[in-house]
Amino acid sequence: HARTHARSLRSEVKMKYGKLNNGSSIPLVGFGSASDVVRHEEVKAAVSNAIEVGYRHFDTAAAYKTEAALGEAITDAIRAGIVKREDVFVTSKLWCTDNHPDDVIPAIKQSLTALQVDYLDLYLIHWPVRFRKGAGFPPETENDFLPLDTKATWQAMEKCVELGLTKAIGVSNFSSKKVGDLLTYAKVPPAVNQVELHPMWQQRKLREYCNNVNIHVSAWSPLGAPNTSWGSPLVIEHPLIQEVALKHGKTPAQVALRWGVEQGISVLPKSYNKKRIIENFQIFDWQLTEEDHEKISKIEQKKTVRGEFMCNTTTSPYKTVESLWDGEI
Repeated sequence: HARTHARSLRSEVKMKYGKLNNGSSIPLVGFGSASDVVRHEEVKAAVSNAIEVGYRHFDTAAAYKTEAALGEAITDAIRAGIVKREDVFVTSKLWCTDNHPDDVIPAIKQSLTALQVDYLDLYLIHWPVRFRKGAGFPPETENDFLPLDTKATWQAMEKCVELGLTKAIGVSNFSSKKVGDLLTYAKVPPAVNQVELHPMWQQRKLREYCNNVNIHVSAWSPLGAPNTSWGSPLVIEHPLIQEVALKHGKTPAQVALRWGVEQGISVLPKSYNKKRIIENFQIFDWQLTEEDHEKISKIEQKKTVRGEFMCNTTTSPYKTVESLWDGEI
């Protein structure tokens, strides 16, 4: 019964896509898989549910430890004939301990093995920081930081495209300035910049910049990551978001996600709850009004993840959060 229900949902919901600068299409709603506690079977079941509902974009990272569960669910769905590999958009990320030219290809190959796929659709540099091998997260001491050479790392990322290991490459948690620096030497430009983005951290300057240089923006924690150690419920509890939700007969989460999609960005909500997996997907058959946008644009801005843990005065490339984000904080 659940299966026919999921199928009927799928026919009602028409996915919208963004266009990447490598010619690929990126589904504007993706399934996020970062959580504090990883239970393999729970993640796998959630991804299977999401595929049934119609999700075709899955976001993971070496650091999330969810690649294997995601890979099993996708492999099962392919074997069952529910999807083909080319129907699914899979993103993973290079962790800070591998942010070095010699480590990029071994790292992406490890991700491919865990995910049981031959190629990624998108591979991102997770943060503009490098840690020593074996460093924990957040880093425990200043000795955990190593000198960063983004140019050399990027050349290795470009090699991944050349070798067919990924279709597109990009960055995550990069400011406008850091993206601009990268563009001065990139032979393959970043297709995506994945950043914290939601109604309480709207990133107007960064979005405008990325739009001008033809880089797609993806939102991690598009609901503000309520129920996690790094996030907060402030976005979905915001009185204005609740007011707009009530008016449309939608949930606050749906309003926050619809707001993102109407900005032309892709949103990556994470939920392992079947009801919310469905709910987060049902944002294509209605829209916000100009008045809603006007209201949301006036929400006071506050970044949730400031990245203090990436900064120190000796070994990090960034002494302060201001320099980590180049003032976009």
